[in-house]
Amino acid sequence: MARHLKTAAAAAGKPEADAGVRATVERLLADIAARGDAAVRELSAKFDGWDRDDFRLTDAEIRACMAELSAQDLEDIRFAQAQVRNFAEHQRAALRNVEVETLPGVVLGHKNIPVNSVGCYVPGGKYPLLASAHMSVLTAKVAGVPRVATCAPPYGGRPAPAIVAAQHLAGADVIYCLGGVQAVGAMALGTERIPAVDMLVGPGNAYVAEAKRQLYGRVGIDLFAGPTETLVIADRAGADAELCATDLLGQAEHGPTSPAILLTDDERLARETMAEVERLLGILPTAEIARRAWHDHGEVILCDGLEEMAREADRIASEHVQVMTRDDDFFLRAMTNYGALFLGPRTNVSYGDKVIGTNHTLPTGLAARYTGGLWVGKFLKTVTYQRVLTDEASARIGAVCSRLCMLEGFAGHAEQANVRVRRYGGRNVPYASAVPAE
Repeated sequence: MARHLKTAAAAAGKPEADAGVRATVERLLADIAARGDAAVRELSAKFDGWDRDDFRLTDAEIRACMAELSAQDLEDIRFAQAQVRNFAEHQRAALRNVEVETLPGVVLGHKNIPVNSVGCYVPGGKYPLLASAHMSVLTAKVAGVPRVATCAPPYGGRPAPAIVAAQHLAGADVIYCLGGVQAVGAMALGTERIPAVDMLVGPGNAYVAEAKRQLYGRVGIDLFAGPTETLVIADRAGADAELCATDLLGQAEHGPTSPAILLTDDERLARETMAEVERLLGILPTAEIARRAWHDHGEVILCDGLEEMAREADRIASEHVQVMTRDDDFFLRAMTNYGALFLGPRTNVSYGDKVIGTNHTLPTGLAARYTGGLWVGKFLKTVTYQRVLTDEASARIGAVCSRLCMLEGFAGHAEQANVRVRRYGGRNVPYASAVPAE
C-alpha cells in the first residue's frame, strides 16, 4: 500500500482566494465589454505600467526586437519551431476527411475545418516564456487558421524582444504588447482597435486562467490551465537522486503553487532525493520560489512495485510525468491519466517545454482524466454532412425516421420524413401518420 514520506502542506485560504479572483475578473471583463479600448488602456497602465494609443506592434517595432537578438538566439528559436512544426504537421496529416456510403444511396461524411481566428496569449510577466508562442501560434497555423493574433505583456517596461521574435517567426498575423485579463478580454470581446477572435489559447496566471473560464462559451478555449504540475516516477535502476531532485525542482520553479511529486518503490532513493532537493535549494537561483512549491505542494510517495506506482500516477493525473525506471514502457502501456509522458533519463520535461516538438500546453488539476493537451486538432472543427442520392434510400430512411419521431411524440419531425416518403416512396412504403388526412 502506498505511503507518504513527505506530504503536501494544506493550502489554507484557497477557496477564499479563488472567490476573490473570480470577482475581480468578472468586474474587469464587464469593464472591457462596456468601455472597450479605454478600459484596456487603463488596465494596462494600472497592472503593467504600459500605456499607448495602439497596442499592436508595428513592423518597425518587430524588426527592432528581432535586431536585439543574436544570430544564435534566432537560430535556436528557429530550431525549436522547426521541431514543433514538424510534429504538428504529422498530427495534421493523421486527421483525414471522411466520406462513405453507409447504405445504398446514403452518403455520410465529415470535414476538418480550422476555426477562422485565434488569439494566443503568451505569458511573460515573471519570465519571458517565448516557447508558448511556438506551441500556440505554430500549431494554429499548421491547422490552417487564417488569422492568428498574439498578446504578450511588456517585460521590463517594453515588448520582450525574444517573445516578439518567436511570435513573428511562428507566423502571427498580428502582435500586441498587452498582458493579463485586459489582453484575453480584448481578444475575446473585441474593442475598437482589437478585433474579436473565435478561440483563446495559451497559459497564464490565475487571473488569465479565470478570464478564459468566464469567457468560455463566448469563445472556444484550449484548456482550463492551473499551476504547473510534475510527477517523477523512478527507481534505482532508472535514476539517481540528482536526476530525481533536479527534475522535481526544475518544474517547481514555475511558481509557489506548483506540485512536484516523487513516486518510487525504493525508500533509499526517496530519502536520498529529499536530501538532494535540500542541497539544490541551497544553490538554485530560483530557490525562493521552488522552496515554497516543494514545502507546500511537494510529495514523496513510496509504493510496492511498478503496478502500484502506475495506479498512484493515474490517481494523481499529473500534467507532466517523468518516468525513469527499470521498465519505462510498462508505464506507457499501463497509464491512462497524464498530460505528457517523458520516458527514460535521457529526456525530461524541460525538453518538452522548450524544444523537442510536442506541445507544452497540457491539462492540469486532474483534467488529464478526460482530455489531452493542445494540438492541431484543437483548432479544427470536425463537422458532418449527409447526402441521399436515390428516391429509394430517402423513402427507406424516412419510414423508419417517421416511426421513431412519433415514438418520441415529435409530430413535426415525423412530417419532415413523411413528406419525403410520400414524394419518393409512393403508396407502398409504410410510415407513421403525423397529420390528419385531408
